[in-house]
Amino acid sequence: MPAVETTTRLRPVRDARTVPAPARPVVAPHPYGVDRWALPDETPAETTTRLRPVQERRPGRVLAAAGCAVLGLGLVGGALAGALLAESGAGEPAEPPGYSQAKGIWHDAPVDTLFPRTLSGPAAGPGGAARTWTRIVVAPDAPCTAAVLPKGLLAALKVPGCERVLRATYTDATSSHVTTVALVFTQADPATMRTLGSRAEDDAPPALKAPATVAAGFGDLQRASWWRHVLPDLPVVVTSVSGFADGRAVAEAEPATRAMTAKRTTAVAQAGLGHEAKGVGDGVERALRKAVAATLKEGDR
Repeated sequence: MPAVETTTRLRPVRDARTVPAPARPVVAPHPYGVDRWALPDETPAETTTRLRPVQERRPGRVLAAAGCAVLGLGLVGGALAGALLAESGAGEPAEPPGYSQAKGIWHDAPVDTLFPRTLSGPAAGPGGAARTWTRIVVAPDAPCTAAVLPKGLLAALKVPGCERVLRATYTDATSSHVTTVALVFTQADPATMRTLGSRAEDDAPPALKAPATVAAGFGDLQRASWWRHVLPDLPVVVTSVSGFADGRAVAEAEPATRAMTAKRTTAVAQAGLGHEAKGVGDGVERALRKAVAATLKEGDR
């Protein structure tokens, strides 16, 4: 088979701008019917960006850029850490459910809701004995003064604020003991409520007497044992104080935690008055929480 010339002769280039492009060589048909020069035309559009000359680096700009980068990373990292702490509860917790609703429940809920006519304590007595209490008097809501609050708690609430105090007096099933319980509604935020217990001195709250009842002689001298619970998730403090229904004076009142100590032989402890104070306080606290839960449920409807 005769040789086929596959290139053209080149002519001297005079001017690159005026010399026409070399003619495409004429190639004999490929013996297998494939034209090896049959390639698609090049896309005329530019597919890359033009590169700019690299300027000389200046140390000052490099340091400034590095500082901005570090600052940006620090801000982003701090935001992420804050979000993680908020989700994990390690930082300042959010307001507990029902906290806002509890602030105004003292004037919205019926008396029988916050102070049920009858309270029960299945294992509230000494040795886990069952106890029941009957309400005998309810006082009108009162401002936060020394007449209704123990002096230590009143001083502790001076800065965060105290809203209102509700009180009632109960007697046990045998009418041997009387107990005054109070719901102290505060203006404190959740963080303050969590630390309020450590700042309020322990002392017995005032008693609420009721003429013509077994609590007719229940005064300051008759206070035998008391209980206080600062609720960590609601803006409320529960206090209670117990005494003998016959009006006898008590030489030294005891906190319920001490009076309920095993093998304690004082008259207050032997009479179970520490259990009375704590049992009534716990019963009213349960009623309060039930009322707050019902308020939340109504709000979700």
